[in-house]
Amino acid sequence: MRVLTFGEMLMRLTSNATTRLHQSNIFTYYYGGAEANVAISLANFGLDTTYVTKLPEQAIGHACMHYLRSHQVDTKEIVLGGDRLGIYFVEAGIGDRQSQVTYDRKYSSFQQIKKEELDWERILDNVDIFHTTGITLALSEELQDITVIAMQKAKEKGIKVSFDFNFRAKLWTQHDASVAIKKVLPYVDIAFCNHMDAMYLLNMKEIDVESHEEILKHYYKQINEQYPSISIFASTKRNVLTSSKHELEGYVYHNGKLSKTSMYTIDPVIDRIGGGDAYAAGILYGYSQQWEMKRIVSFATAASVLKHTIEGDGNAFSVEEVEQFIQSNNKEISR
Repeated sequence: MRVLTFGEMLMRLTSNATTRLHQSNIFTYYYGGAEANVAISLANFGLDTTYVTKLPEQAIGHACMHYLRSHQVDTKEIVLGGDRLGIYFVEAGIGDRQSQVTYDRKYSSFQQIKKEELDWERILDNVDIFHTTGITLALSEELQDITVIAMQKAKEKGIKVSFDFNFRAKLWTQHDASVAIKKVLPYVDIAFCNHMDAMYLLNMKEIDVESHEEILKHYYKQINEQYPSISIFASTKRNVLTSSKHELEGYVYHNGKLSKTSMYTIDPVIDRIGGGDAYAAGILYGYSQQWEMKRIVSFATAASVLKHTIEGDGNAFSVEEVEQFIQSNNKEISR
């Protein structure tokens, strides 16, 4: 099974939790990006994983390549060129003060990429799953066109297409996101989205139901009726008690049935960033192994919980470690 992910790689600069961003003169840096994080997780799970992006051909771009290769991610399809790597700053939260993100990614190498730089006919050879996110769509109209081209080619080749809505209000408006996402959904097989995405990005009416499970089933059914190619929907529900204490549970919907996990309490949360990508990678890994849905969502949620316990954007746990974690926490993993 070979997975290919497509998106922008970034450098994250994170302040100490005891200072505001404007007070900070020391930052910890990490390499990441939603699709890169998924690729790293899947490579750690043992899958053949390739990442496609564009990086500046200078020391920082080469450092990104080294980082990816250190996690066994194939970098042969990465385009080199342009002037800069995108950056984002994180003012780390503490207690009841939440983290804040500031982007500095305009005019990055990836944002400036052109259609002619990517030969999808060749890049997608021998690929089984193609994964990208709404963050990629948000960066330029050119990238929206490129993503549609890649998905169309993937469908021609019988490749499963995975798409995470991953809406970021600091990157674009709900209206612009809605227009772009609706263009790609006809090609999607696996969708990562929740009820908020259905209401605010797909313009579906709000329903007066208290049960989160019933809400998800309602909207997943509606989305599936509009986009019948989607066979799997997945999402998490997070309760943020404080910056360092969260509750998390996972959901997956397939063939009209919703499967969920029990609730995990994560205390302390060391680093939340990349938790959703670890979940997406867990779903894709379970799908690649043809597991039944209950086992897939159990594995994906545990992988996400573990990601919260380490610093950095990418997950660093093997399949065996995730399954041991599930068993040690007495969480059910159905065989």
